Amino acid sequence: MRRAESLRRRIVVAFLLFGLVSSVFFAVIAAAAVEGIEIQLVDNRLAAAAAWAAPRQAAGLSVDMPAGLRFHRNDAVPAPLRGLDDGVHILDVDGARLHVLAGHDDAGRYVLVDHESDYDKIELVVYSMYAVCFAGFLAFAAILGRFLGTRVVTPITQLADSVGAQLQPADLTSRADELGVLARALERHTSELRAVLDRERYFTGDVSHELRSPLTVIMGAAEILMDGAHAPAIRAPAERIYRAAREAAECVTVLLLLARAPELKALPPVPVDEIAGDEVERYRYLVADKPVALRFVDGASFGVCAPRELCATAIGNLLRNACQYTERGEVSVTVSPGRVTVEDTGPGLPPAVRDTLGKGGAVPSRGSAGTGLGLALARRICDYLHADFAYEDRPGGGSRFTIGFAPDLTRP
Repeated sequence: MRRAESLRRRIVVAFLLFGLVSSVFFAVIAAAAVEGIEIQLVDNRLAAAAAWAAPRQAAGLSVDMPAGLRFHRNDAVPAPLRGLDDGVHILDVDGARLHVLAGHDDAGRYVLVDHESDYDKIELVVYSMYAVCFAGFLAFAAILGRFLGTRVVTPITQLADSVGAQLQPADLTSRADELGVLARALERHTSELRAVLDRERYFTGDVSHELRSPLTVIMGAAEILMDGAHAPAIRAPAERIYRAAREAAECVTVLLLLARAPELKALPPVPVDEIAGDEVERYRYLVADKPVALRFVDGASFGVCAPRELCATAIGNLLRNACQYTERGEVSVTVSPGRVTVEDTGPGLPPAVRDTLGKGGAVPSRGSAGTGLGLALARRICDYLHADFAYEDRPGGGSRFTIGFAPDLTRP
């Protein structure tokens, strides 16, 4: 699972975002509360003291201020405090933080100075404590998110592992939560798919076995006709019957092989270059009456751990289609290290067939010459052999099919 798509990471990020948004929300409330408390404890205290001291001082009465408070009027106002607008000010004078209330009345301007306010220290402590709580809340959100993410993701990972290993997630199907519902649904769906695949495998095997006997009879009868017939009017149809029956028998063998589970690495390697050369000679008759050159380019000799019939059918289907649809020019089969390329100068694939071939659907092919499968069978064989199956337009017109065999199955 890639990190960018990790469900656990998304849960942790969600908890962190929740913690961040919650902390910012409470920070705004706390800041408003601190400022409100400052107004009540400092500003209102100075205003009340000034309201008491200003008329007494103007009347010539003594002004005994509480400890830390000093009242000054007109010329007695210290120089750093002159010229202040009416209201509460916070100033640093000679290294000391002062809260100053400036105002005026009929007797002139005055200032009330608070020298010993500890509210700044209290405010610093409050904000420091909130910063610690903020960091702790984010850390707690991350830990809680990781813990819950692990609790949520671990059963899903176990379910995915059990499905990938084709095992029944028995320990998850008994759960009463949503994961149990999902596990039971997957178990039912997997059982249904397995039953469908088993029925398809059995059907393919039964039909293939049933077809072998009549095909063998047809091939035997065609051989007798070819051996005893001297007239071209009889021999030519007999050869066509024999050729079609042999291709049908080979298709039956291929279908039987595809119905089995692949155990390719245990198979001995087969020479792909020899198989490609044999297929070229086998279908040379398809271009005998057309201005088409059929060439075989053997650039490398290598083997593939695979059934010979599958390799021959995959290459033969591509070659047969190319020969049937190419009216002039050339058809070439090139063998290079680990791959076989079939090129032609024909009309190329129609857009509908090309789109279907890229999407993995069934590809109808009139040029299958008896197999009835054409490109679809070639692609299915490549999937079975873990080989790449690629199509592209040939420069100058035509088609180019490439089969790239898996490196771990290729032998020099």
